[in-house]
Amino acid sequence: MRKPLIERVRERKVRHKQHGKLYRISFVVAAVAVIALGLVFIPLPGPGWLIVAVGLGMLALEFDRAERLLEIVLNRLERVSEQAASAGPLSKAIALALVVLGTAATVAVIVLWDIPYLPG
Repeated sequence: MRKPLIERVRERKVRHKQHGKLYRISFVVAAVAVIALGLVFIPLPGPGWLIVAVGLGMLALEFDRAERLLEIVLNRLERVSEQAASAGPLSKAIALALVVLGTAATVAVIVLWDIPYLPG
């Protein structure tokens, strides 16, 4: 059986602290960018909370408060996944329909308003 994710983060934290200062600063900047991206995705259909959890996992290697917040988010994700697994077929169908409609609406807005969605 695998260790809980928070325990694996704590083990990784020990190895992370051995890196140089420039690496660790760059890592924190990247973690903040990942969290910002996740926060943008939360209201949209997609894995917003999961992306936030990844960013928090990165920050948890550096900061104890981020580790505590990551533990809260992981507990929330676990509850949400349990609710999704125990949902009835009608609820799952409605959720799927909402994701499809949200994705279609996003694509329609990008196309109709000529929003550049790819850099370049």
